Amino acid sequence: MAETQKANLKKLFHFKIAGVSYKIRTSHDEETVNELVGFVNKKVTEAMNVTKNSSFQNGAVLAALNIAEEMILLKRRAQAELDKLEARALKLAQDLENAKANKVNWN
Repeated sequence: MAETQKANLKKLFHFKIAGVSYKIRTSHDEETVNELVGFVNKKVTEAMNVTKNSSFQNGAVLAALNIAEEMILLKRRAQAELDKLEARALKLAQDLENAKANKVNWN
């Protein structure tokens, strides 16, 4: 699909983060955009409430760090779970191979 056709599929959304107006063009639906905006707005507002001068810039950076921390920790947990599942699958595959070998030896 040509770039202009892809751009035509994207809708323009207007929103505010901590009182600052923005607009974005995206292919996401309105519900997803609202969820993203709400999440970021909450994080920036929380960060601004704990900074001494409550500047938007400081709040935005602290919120970005907080979001990055959450994402990295979630990725680590997900990778640890995948590693556990992979080890379990390997163990099950080995058990199956051993069971097949034992069955052949019994016959």
